[in-house]
Amino acid sequence: MRVLHVITGLRAGGAEQQLRLLLRHLPGHHRCEVAVLTAPGAVADGIRADGTPVHHLGMRGNRDAAVLPRLTVLVRRGRFDVVHTHLYRACLYGRLAARLAGVRAVVATEHSLLDGCIESRPATRGVRALYLAAERLGSTTVAVSDDVRDRLAAWGVPPHRLEVLPNGVDAARHVRPDAARAALRRTLRDRLGLPQEAHVVGAVGRLVPGKRFDVLVDALALLAARRPAGAAAPGREPWLLLVGDGPGRAALEARAHAAGVARRTVFAGERDDVPDLLTAVDVLAAPSDAETFGLAVLEGLAAGLPVRYGSCPALDRLPPGAAPGARRLPPDPAAYADALAAPAGHRPPPLPQPPAVHHYDIARTAAGLGALYDRVGAPRRPAPAPVRR
Repeated sequence: MRVLHVITGLRAGGAEQQLRLLLRHLPGHHRCEVAVLTAPGAVADGIRADGTPVHHLGMRGNRDAAVLPRLTVLVRRGRFDVVHTHLYRACLYGRLAARLAGVRAVVATEHSLLDGCIESRPATRGVRALYLAAERLGSTTVAVSDDVRDRLAAWGVPPHRLEVLPNGVDAARHVRPDAARAALRRTLRDRLGLPQEAHVVGAVGRLVPGKRFDVLVDALALLAARRPAGAAAPGREPWLLLVGDGPGRAALEARAHAAGVARRTVFAGERDDVPDLLTAVDVLAAPSDAETFGLAVLEGLAAGLPVRYGSCPALDRLPPGAAPGARRLPPDPAAYADALAAPAGHRPPPLPQPPAVHHYDIARTAAGLGALYDRVGAPRRPAPAPVRR
């Protein structure tokens, strides 16, 4: 079965990384290609390196309708059985192109839908109307969490067209022998400019206001202010490692300078090696108070880190005890400063992966998605001929 994934961009974001993981784990009889409308980035390079073709369609803006015939031709020539769209712009153009090319099996995944906004854009009446008009062109809309499914149903998407397939984490990639983990930790800290003995707080995500990484910058300043002068060597000071990029980077850098912690705040930029980078930190913080899933929290738990977070719908649906290493906090710098302070004594060993990580293993999600493709993309059987009497 041939499947074309259509996505708006392929910079290092949550939806983009999820696509790459799914492509790695889908059942082998699904032969996939990817069409990216605009902004191919590190994830596009990674997908190509994994062996999946990526087609860049060169879209110049939201209203660049010239992309539609190019995408339609790509779908038709590729003789794809299923078209799977990701992110708002790709869902609009991808569903329409699939229908124009004669593909009836059209799946869309809604990755980021919060109350009042979709993918950081206000969910105005016009945005909702356009979304629903395009949704009718598809076969199934996949929600990455129960919360997203409920919001889509409230918008007016018929429940029978909705299916929940949660985001997943590559649990196996985070498992390393102790010696290999320690060696990678030392190497990455040297490359990133992190002192080997520092207590490092890590955070992963797009640098946008909604992620509330400003809380961590302020918490770092509070931690520094609490340390008596000369109480410890500089290397034992708390540090912050921010993995990701986005329009909020300049404001965060300015905030770190103003707070006097710029020297101990490392901006790693857009990366596609998050499982490796997490070996270099001691605790993961995710202070956002509004998420559609909370993938960064699951990544931290898979890496054996204690996690302090503001919102994680993925954990809210699990029984108590599914993630003993995670603790919810209000988005307040003082609360995070208290929770992120270095523990007394030696650095504790990595925590075992909790049940929450195994529940959201990417292999389970990929198997569910493969079954969905097989169901919606199966050739229709001709109706039986009427029996003549």
